[in-house]
Amino acid sequence: MSPSQLRDRPPTAEGQAPTGRPARRRRPPSTIVVAFAFLAPALISLVVLRIAPAAVALSESLFRESFLRGGTVFVGLENYADLFGNADFNNALLVTLVFSAIVNPLQIGVSFLLAVLYTRRAAGSKIWRSLVVLPIAVPPAVSAVVWSVIYRPDGLGNSFLALLGLPEQPFLSSPQQSLASIMVLLSWIGVGYWMLFLIAGINDVPTELYEAASIDGASAWRKLWSVTFPLVRRPLAFVLVADTVSNFLIFAPVQILTKGGPSGSTNLLMYDIYTRAYTLGDLNKAQAEVIILVLLTLVVVAVQFRLLRSSDNA
Repeated sequence: MSPSQLRDRPPTAEGQAPTGRPARRRRPPSTIVVAFAFLAPALISLVVLRIAPAAVALSESLFRESFLRGGTVFVGLENYADLFGNADFNNALLVTLVFSAIVNPLQIGVSFLLAVLYTRRAAGSKIWRSLVVLPIAVPPAVSAVVWSVIYRPDGLGNSFLALLGLPEQPFLSSPQQSLASIMVLLSWIGVGYWMLFLIAGINDVPTELYEAASIDGASAWRKLWSVTFPLVRRPLAFVLVADTVSNFLIFAPVQILTKGGPSGSTNLLMYDIYTRAYTLGDLNKAQAEVIILVLLTLVVVAVQFRLLRSSDNA
């Protein structure tokens, strides 16, 4: 085709090929497809690491080893009935509930007060905040070993009490003190971690609200209760739920320090599951106990969400 013919040729309509056929346009991928592509790794991990093991645990909890038949037999809910009729399990369930009812408010309350304190522009606040956060960098097992030295009869804990003129305490060998000693260790580990979330929430509170409260003559306590606390409720709710789930899954400090003793006073559900599965070799009842622990966690978290929603509506 000569240049003159190309000049005289009429322009093609938009969206058509030079031959007169409509041009093919690539359709943009659907929003759902794009979203699924981004979520696919997380969804696959959720199914493989969470949902599938839970389904396997639920399935195995309905069976029991039979030496007469040489395999497993379906028993339905008998494993659950046997657990609730077992004194050791009932004790572990009670200890876990008492432990959670005490340690969760303790850790969250201390974390919130430290977060409020360390967001003030005071001399040395950043240094003290770093010291509180420092235990996060230490693995829980290492922290348990350190505190096992502190809790020894001739350890740092009793040495400090002797300086104050107080008698020696059997921290880990007393049924009355062993669970409280575990709580102190876990608070030393967890308070700094949860404090970071609350510091971030407090820093998001507009300073204009504090200035307005000061003009109205509000005291520091009134500012904390009427300004800081309501506006940090969402981070506080997250910390409450996450801390509850974390404390239901405590295992390493108990296994290292007390092994559930003395007299079952620190036999939390996670350690009881470990004992039932790997010491007694009853995997099916251990799986049933896992399901009970998951259901207990879901119930407690649901109650917490309900209470927080009620307080928001109020």
